[in-house]
Amino acid sequence: MSYEQILSEARGDVTLITLNRPEKLNAWTPTMAAELADAIEAANGDPAIGAIVLTGSGRGFCAGADMSDTFQKRISGEDPGENTAGGQGGMPKDLDWVALVRRSKPMVAAVNGAAVGIGLTQILPCDTILASEKAKFGMLFIKVGLVPELASTHFLVQRMGFGRASEMCLSGRLYSAEEAFRLGMIERVVAPERLLDEALEVAHGFAANPAPMLAMTKDLLSRNGSATELVEIQRRESELLRECWKTPEHAEAVQAFLEKRPPKFR
Repeated sequence: MSYEQILSEARGDVTLITLNRPEKLNAWTPTMAAELADAIEAANGDPAIGAIVLTGSGRGFCAGADMSDTFQKRISGEDPGENTAGGQGGMPKDLDWVALVRRSKPMVAAVNGAAVGIGLTQILPCDTILASEKAKFGMLFIKVGLVPELASTHFLVQRMGFGRASEMCLSGRLYSAEEAFRLGMIERVVAPERLLDEALEVAHGFAANPAPMLAMTKDLLSRNGSATELVEIQRRESELLRECWKTPEHAEAVQAFLEKRPPKFR
């Protein structure tokens, strides 16, 4: 499928998806969301792909929602497209973005510039977030008379802690990449010229692992990450562990260890 607002290409066993509206700092639109979902689903359906990297073209990652194409149209009584009024957090009606990211193959966000508003909330469910030293982050919803979306009030608390998430959301100020790293919101800060290489390196590392276990582990992290009932947490883990014991991937890993060779999972 050809896209208008994103690019998608295979880099070995990783799909690289690039937000591609550089003249508008990759401002988000419902069309972009639909195209992102299609590209992610295509990667998920390709057995040769083991992970996904999401980045932006030009000097921005995603400068939030396009004001004229989304908010202004909605205020004027127009549908910005894709029936976002019926969807979750302004997403197209039939797109559960958070569920898609959490059930997807491992996703690495490579934030090359400003990531504010939905530019930030859409990547918080990703498995790993890397940022250029030039990146900026902001939960600017309070500044435009809105509240956060896409379960970001959950993911921010998980990543940063309650107090830090509260300050970020209630102030609406911008955070540097270094500050976001220090506060625990992102996993790594790298030089701009190294960002994509390091993100792909992380993704290739994920992709080298067995696909069923990657999916199971993501599911456990999603369901158990903020759970408090330890018996139920262990039940979920044990249930999947018993499944793993019967898989060819587990057998291959054990055999490879005994034969002193790298395992082959795809």
